[in-house]
Amino acid sequence: MAIIENEPLALPSGDVPGVENPLGVFKRPREYSGLKNWLTTVDHKKIGIMYGAAAMFFLLIGGAAALLIRIQLATPNSSFLSADAYNQIFTMHGTVMVFLVVMPIGAAFANYLLPLQVGARDVAFPRINAFSFWVFLFGGLLLNTSWFLGGGANGGWFNYAPNNGVVFSPSTGIDFWNVGLLIAGMGSLAGSVNLITTVLNLRAPGMTLMRMPIFVWMTLVTQFLLLFAVPVLTVAQILLIMDRNFGASFFAVDLGADPLLWQHLFWIFGHPEVYLMILPAFGIVSEVIPTFSRKPIFGYPFMVFSGIAIGFMGWGVWAHHMFVSGLGPLSVAAFSFATMFIAVPTGVKVLNWLATMWGAKITLNTAMLFAIGLVTQFTVGGLSGVSHAIAPWDTQQTDTYYIVAHFHYVLFGGALFGFMSGMYFWWPKAFGYKLDEGHGKFNFWAMVIGFNLTFGPQHILGLQGMPRRMHTYDDAMGFNLWNLVSTFGAFILAVGTLWVLVNALISYKGWSKAGRPDVGPDPWDARTIEWSIQSPAPEHNFDYTPTITSLDDFWHRKYAEVEDGKLRRVATGEEIAQPGNGEGVHLPAPSYWPLVLSLAMPVLGYAIIFTLWLAIPGMLLLFAGLYGWALEPADDLDIDDHHGPSHDELAGANA
Repeated sequence: MAIIENEPLALPSGDVPGVENPLGVFKRPREYSGLKNWLTTVDHKKIGIMYGAAAMFFLLIGGAAALLIRIQLATPNSSFLSADAYNQIFTMHGTVMVFLVVMPIGAAFANYLLPLQVGARDVAFPRINAFSFWVFLFGGLLLNTSWFLGGGANGGWFNYAPNNGVVFSPSTGIDFWNVGLLIAGMGSLAGSVNLITTVLNLRAPGMTLMRMPIFVWMTLVTQFLLLFAVPVLTVAQILLIMDRNFGASFFAVDLGADPLLWQHLFWIFGHPEVYLMILPAFGIVSEVIPTFSRKPIFGYPFMVFSGIAIGFMGWGVWAHHMFVSGLGPLSVAAFSFATMFIAVPTGVKVLNWLATMWGAKITLNTAMLFAIGLVTQFTVGGLSGVSHAIAPWDTQQTDTYYIVAHFHYVLFGGALFGFMSGMYFWWPKAFGYKLDEGHGKFNFWAMVIGFNLTFGPQHILGLQGMPRRMHTYDDAMGFNLWNLVSTFGAFILAVGTLWVLVNALISYKGWSKAGRPDVGPDPWDARTIEWSIQSPAPEHNFDYTPTITSLDDFWHRKYAEVEDGKLRRVATGEEIAQPGNGEGVHLPAPSYWPLVLSLAMPVLGYAIIFTLWLAIPGMLLLFAGLYGWALEPADDLDIDDHHGPSHDELAGANA
């Protein structure tokens, strides 16, 4: 099988490879160094790395809160935490882990990989991409400043009304929760529009929708979920701001309002949110498993359409969170049926992953171990979840530790294990070296053992009747043993989770036995086109745009089919990878204005929480950011000709 030649990038986005550019009009934008580089970058790869770093920072906060919870519950009648402190800690733990860890890690992979996997220079709107990160970061930081400015939120991560009202929560913790997540949600919305546009408009020539990698498909579905789900929560949050800060009565029972309105709005957002957290991880393992099974993904169209079906049906199951709220038998029956039905496309994915591994020559490296960990542990969480489609079962288990075990198996055993798999898989592409395999396997086994010791016993505690959110328990209740085991497992899990940071340091310094060798563009003999460029990925991504002729195009450039369906290698990844030395590539200029505009948001947030006088500097900063952004040229001022030459001019100059 001949190696497919590539078409040059369409002008004026870059030069024809190997052709000198005598006009001299294509220049790189000005480059900053050090911290200034990161503060002004609009490069999707750096923004993806910053999303990942921020998520790991918030993981330390959310994980510390989890350990405090487990210390409190390790023994009966514990006084380690007061009841009020315990309420704040479990609320902030859930909020931070869902909104500031799992969601942004998915955004990190999406930002870094999606343009590379579709063959694009960058995302469609690079400065909006920078704004989406900074506004998310400032929203998360504002939320966590509540610890120092009056205490954290204490109403649970779902923050039910009327508990979220001033009568039951007079402190500012709920306001920080509300305003912080409202600001962070702006980043999710901006990012979703950006990534949807990138996929639909910037794919390489020949990359039809059914040639896109599974990760791109799952990310695309995720962005549509964000686009339609986040505004629903935003509506609820604005109503709550009006109630708490401006005397409205949307959720006040004593004034005739219905607090169930909050539950409906929250879960119409909240259940699609479960899928927007897990679908990127599904996409990751759908890239990892075929690579290390040395087989194409089994049933590619079924994998694609099952992901779309999960996204679509996710809108029809929200009220299974409300079966004990008095919905009525007809509503309960309808949502029970929908909950059973949504298990079908999820089961399709599990069966396709298993079929991909069936009969394969599997490489059990760290990335593959974490991918298999997702498949197994998410299956446990999915089975315990779909059982709640049975209304009597749900009625018995609602608000017990059985529910806690269920959603941790889905979101930690599922999503976070998938993200760990992706981290080990794409780390060479991002940084040019592998994470150490020995430390990686310790990372995996500590996490899988600690995770199951932590959350496996919580199924038993739930069946024994231990309620969620209880501050302490009496010795006679019989919860002692499994709580102690769960706490012991939590500390093993913490060590395992932190070990990825230890591994990153050891690998960066070259302290492992393998040292820090240059891995080249294609260390895994991978299948998708991000491996056809150098590692770490060049600033300009591709020297020239690849032309896509099939699914797993990069794989088919390396292997040819011979008789009896066998494959013969015709080239290595290093031989056919782009050299990464493209010159004169036209890239968007860095900009401070996304950062300035984002800074206005927490100032306005503090104005709502404390005093509206702060709205004056907040609005000045807002308008300064908008004004500067609007007037700043999209290209670097140092570029001689912002429009570049015409095709005729370039043809004449190269003649």
